[in-house]
Amino acid sequence: MKKIRDFSSRYPHFYLLLLLIPIQIWFQYSELTLAPVYFTQTGLDEKIPFLKAFVVPYLLWFAFVPYGVVYIGLHSKKDFYKLFLFLFGGMAVSNLAFTVFPNAQSLRPPLSSDDPFSLLLKMVYFVDTPTDVCPSMHVINSIAVDAALQHSRAFSAGRFRKAAAHILTVLICLSTVFVKQHAVLDVICGAVVSALLYIPLYLLPARRIGSRRRSGRVENAGIQAGEIGAKRETGHP
Repeated sequence: MKKIRDFSSRYPHFYLLLLLIPIQIWFQYSELTLAPVYFTQTGLDEKIPFLKAFVVPYLLWFAFVPYGVVYIGLHSKKDFYKLFLFLFGGMAVSNLAFTVFPNAQSLRPPLSSDDPFSLLLKMVYFVDTPTDVCPSMHVINSIAVDAALQHSRAFSAGRFRKAAAHILTVLICLSTVFVKQHAVLDVICGAVVSALLYIPLYLLPARRIGSRRRSGRVENAGIQAGEIGAKRETGHP
């Protein structure tokens, strides 16, 4: 119990995660009460093969997202706030879309085999209904965690970490369509929502910092040039 108190006093920002509970309740309410009106699959989805092996990266999402949240929270409060805003904002936008445009997809194939991949997919299909799919929260949360890790100084210290996080994020996003949990439209909309959150949280601040650094270098160069000119006028070397 003392360890828990010590942890919570040292990392109080983790309490923000409690705000995700009403978001999850909202999602569950939509799942139980709203009948789908819109179906998101298109002709393109029929051309995408069903690849059972991609259930592995699909399920890795359930480890990747908590890992990213805990890692960022332990290493940087500022980065944690950005990640939380990304996750909370993405899930809130998704739930709003599910409420206003109740949607679903009907791409799931019958599973008759008992190989390990089929058994895992049967579990996924049983637990997660094919409703409330657009935009894909699987995609949004994966991109949110990847963005936070890519901008983390602590995480960047590892040589291959950033590349591994990128690759896993891409595989997770691809897995959603290969295991027929999402349609292509769901993934595209998830990526669009992610971009709209990424720009104010990461892209614009990075550009402002870069602009200030360039302005500082120009200013320093001007000062140095002025000092050199003054020395020449006074005859000092």
